[in-house]
Formats: sequence, structure tokens, C-alpha cells
Amino acid sequence: MRKGVIAKLVLVLIFTSCASKKTNEPIVKDYQMGEKWTWKWERKVDGEVRAEGEDVQEVVKYKSTLGLWNGADTLQIPTEINKNQSSTPFRSWPLQVGKKWKYVSEWANNEGTTGKTSQDVEVVSFEELNVEAGKFEAYKIEYKGIVTNSRGFKGEMTDIWWYAPALKTYIKHINDDGYGLYTNELTSYSKVGE
Repeated sequence: MRKGVIAKLVLVLIFTSCASKKTNEPIVKDYQMGEKWTWKWERKVDGEVRAEGEDVQEVVKYKSTLGLWNGADTLQIPTEINKNQSSTPFRSWPLQVGKKWKYVSEWANNEGTTGKTSQDVEVVSFEELNVEAGKFEAYKIEYKGIVTNSRGFKGEMTDIWWYAPALKTYIKHINDDGYGLYTNELTSYSKVGE
């Protein structure tokens, strides 16, 4: 009986510490020149792989500070935490288990199609996840809602992202748009000198 009570108390303490953990948006001081992340992705329709590829991001010198280079473009890393977030952001900082918000995005693709994504978001857990690049603690963030486009499409869309604070980025992403399944997983992470 006493062992059961102690075990339950330990579980409550672990859950409480994970639930109270907060993670702020990473800023330039959190990055090192030469850090590099590589992901592999694939899109399946009816169980058949229709597209696959690799994405890379590397910390480089950019406009007298640091930026993230993806092989084509470089985005400047913020020097301070953004205090004026959008009211419907992709990520609502700081991240914390139980946090909820609305994400809305208007977009255009390279084929000229425009659209809108509107999803309810919740940080559902902070858990350990094993991906090809290794084992990391990550926030599991679920996005559920609707996507529409200028070609008349309207459908439900679910995204699940695992964001690893230690790596300052996501380590896995699954997107289900009702037509196909897109998965993206971190395959490697390195710093200069490793």
C-alpha cells in the first residue's frame, strides 16, 4: 500500500514539473555559428510515397548578426523576444503544457493557388521522443482545423509538431489533410566541434 502511494506521489511530482515548465522563443544568443539541422520528409497518398526530400537549416553570419540559411534563403534570427506577437500566431510563446491558442494563416504556393488555414492549437504534453537524430524531450503541439484554397477546396487538417527546446526547433511533424499524409523527421543535428 505504501509503495503505491509513493509511486503515485512521484508521478504527480513529475507531471507537475513538466506541466509547469515554460519555454521562451529562442533568440540569437541561443544559437551557435555552424549549428545545422537536417530533416527528411515524405508525402504519402493512399499509402504510396508520392514525394520525398530533405530540408536543411544552418546558422550562418547574416547582416552583422546570425541567420538561419535553408539552402535558398536566409532569415535573421531575432535578437530579442517578440513582445508584440500576432493574435493568431503559429507558435504562441512561451510554450507550456495546457496552453491553447488560435492559428490563422493566409498563404500562396508557387503554383499561384492562395488559401487560408485556421486551426485550434494545444500544447498537449512534454514527452521524450526518439527520432533518427536521437532521443529528445519535446512539446507535442496539436493543430486541428480547416484549410481552404482558391481552387474551391475546403477540408479538415490536423498537424502534430514535436518542438525540442534543447534544439530550438521541431524534431517531427505529421500533417493529415484528409487526402494524404506528410511526415517530416529530424535525421541529424550538429554543432561546430562535434
